[in-house]
Amino acid sequence: MGKVGVIGGGPAGIMAAGIAASKGKDVTLIEKNDKLGKKLFITGKGRCNITNASPIEDFFENIITNNTFLYSSFYSFTNEDITMLLESYGLKTKIERGNRVFPFSDKSSDVIKAFGKFLVANNVNILLNKIVKNVDFKKNKFIVKFHDDTEEFFDKLVIATGGKSYPLTGSTGDGYIFAKKLGHKIEPLKPSLVPIETEEEWVKDVQGLSLKNVKLTACIDQEKIHEEFGEMLFTHYGISGPIVLSMSNYINIYRDKNIKLF
Repeated sequence: MGKVGVIGGGPAGIMAAGIAASKGKDVTLIEKNDKLGKKLFITGKGRCNITNASPIEDFFENIITNNTFLYSSFYSFTNEDITMLLESYGLKTKIERGNRVFPFSDKSSDVIKAFGKFLVANNVNILLNKIVKNVDFKKNKFIVKFHDDTEEFFDKLVIATGGKSYPLTGSTGDGYIFAKKLGHKIEPLKPSLVPIETEEEWVKDVQGLSLKNVKLTACIDQEKIHEEFGEMLFTHYGISGPIVLSMSNYINIYRDKNIKLF
């Protein structure tokens, strides 16, 4: 059958484990927290924006660099596929403004429950409260060593630990260490989806003010590099909100340039 280990019980790890198990593999899903989907639980303000119902072709316009890399992924398992999968395990969904797909109940916990049923239906072995200390590869076997000094052996290993963006949910950057140990090259980390700090002091006077249906434009030497339309808000240090977070991805590419926002 082949024994497969998956480190990380977020949506990526859950999907990898469930699909591998559905193909007849003996799969073990390893999660350091006491429950699966801890970060998923807080996404979309607790509602969980599952996917987007727009045509797949539109997805590529929102991939900042090397979007062709994701071509096979998007078309092998589409936005419709993930929606149908979750609905097959009892999750009713709805489509809102901007083609955003949410659970009908507006509860991210219902998405996690559907994922849980998916794992159970495919007989995935789930290990909770298991912190991976080290990984190795010897004699054609992946060796996963835990903090309690136990270990597991696998024929294949999937690292789905997430990045380093939210340590409180378990995303502490362990995956980078494991991947590097196994011979992968790790690119320098850059922030993504972050608010923007401004030089202007007056934003402190309007902190908490939320604006809807506004346009935010980023320019270099008066030449537009990107534009977003939607909601934003003022904070005590600058600006944030959906369009600002999306904009930060593009600004990161030109971080050494003199960027102006309008």
